[in-house]
Amino acid sequence: MVCTYYNYNLAFRHPFTISRGTKTHQPTLIVELEHKGLKGYGEAPAITYYHIPVEQMIADLEAKKPMIERFALTDPQRYWHYLHHLIPNNPFLVCALDMAAWDLFGQIMGQPLYALWGLDPAKGPATDFTIGIDTVEKMIAKMKEKPWPIYKIKLGVPDDLAIMAALRQHSDAIFRVDANAGWTVEEALEKIPRLAEMGVEFVEQPLAKDNWEGMKILFRESTLPLIADESCVKEEDVEACHGHFHGINIKLTKCSGLTPARRMIDKARTLGMKVMVGSMNESTIGSAAIAHLLPALDYVDMDGPLLLKEDLATGVVFHDDGKVTIPRGPGLGIHFTGLFSREESGEMAK
Repeated sequence: MVCTYYNYNLAFRHPFTISRGTKTHQPTLIVELEHKGLKGYGEAPAITYYHIPVEQMIADLEAKKPMIERFALTDPQRYWHYLHHLIPNNPFLVCALDMAAWDLFGQIMGQPLYALWGLDPAKGPATDFTIGIDTVEKMIAKMKEKPWPIYKIKLGVPDDLAIMAALRQHSDAIFRVDANAGWTVEEALEKIPRLAEMGVEFVEQPLAKDNWEGMKILFRESTLPLIADESCVKEEDVEACHGHFHGINIKLTKCSGLTPARRMIDKARTLGMKVMVGSMNESTIGSAAIAHLLPALDYVDMDGPLLLKEDLATGVVFHDDGKVTIPRGPGLGIHFTGLFSREESGEMAK
C-alpha cells in the first residue's frame, strides 16, 4: 500500500461552542491508502482537550510510514491490531488508518461496508442536529435556519434551564441535552426533572468523566436516560459504564476506529445498554463511516457535514426528516473531492 495524507482546517458555518470553549474551525487529518489503483480514505478530527493535534498525527504517521505501508491488507481487523501495537499512543491516527483500510478492503471486495457486516441499509435512526452554546437569540436563529426533527442542545452553563425553556417555545422537535461533563451531582438532580418536563429525550454526559460515584446516584435517581460520552472512550470503558449509564456514545476517533467501535456495540448489547455513535465534526469522509453503522444503532449524531462550511467528499445524503442515505458504492462509497479546495482550506498534502 501507499499512504498519503492531507491536513485541513475546515471552517464551521457558525462558531461552535460547548462547555469547554469555542472554535471557528475544525482541524482534521485525512489519510489515503492506495493499492493497485484503488484508494481508501479515513479521517481523524483533532480535539484540543484530547491533546492529539494534527501535527502529532502527522509526526507519528511519518515515523511509522514504512511499516504502515508494508502490511498486506487481507483483513482490516488484523490491520487494526497491527496498528494498535505499532502506534499505541495515538488512537486518532489509528482511527483514520483503520477507516481507510475498511474503505479500501470494501472496494477490493466490491461491497459496501454495511454489506460486509451483514447490516440492512434500510434500517437506522435519524440524526440529530447540534445547537452549540450561544445567546438564546442566536440558538433560536440557528434552529430557524435549520429546521430539524431532532436537536442536540449543548448545555453546561448556569442558565441551562432558561435556555431550554426559551428554545422549547420555538420548536416541538425532539430535544437531546449534552452537558459535556459540565454539571455537579446537585445541578444534575435539579435540572434533569425539569428537562424531562420539557420533553427532553435523554441527557449525555452530565458529570465529569471520572465521577463514577456521582453517576451511581444519577443512574438511580434520574427520570431520563443517561448516555456516556467522555466516560466511554475505549473498549474497556463499556463495562465500566454499565450500572452508571443507560447507554454509550461511541466516537470513532476516540476509540481508534471502526474495528473497536463494532466490538463496543456488541458489548453494549450484551449488557442491555443503548448505543449511539457521535460526531466529532467529521466531514463526509468520517460521517460515511458512521453511516455504515446506522443499522446497528439506537441513536446517532452525525451532523458534521451540516455544521461545516467546507466538506471534503460526497456520498452521504441527509434528508429533511433527519434520515440518512448510506452510500451504496463499495467500501465507504464516497468520492473524495478535498484536493479541489486545497488552497481555500489551507491544507498540505504529503
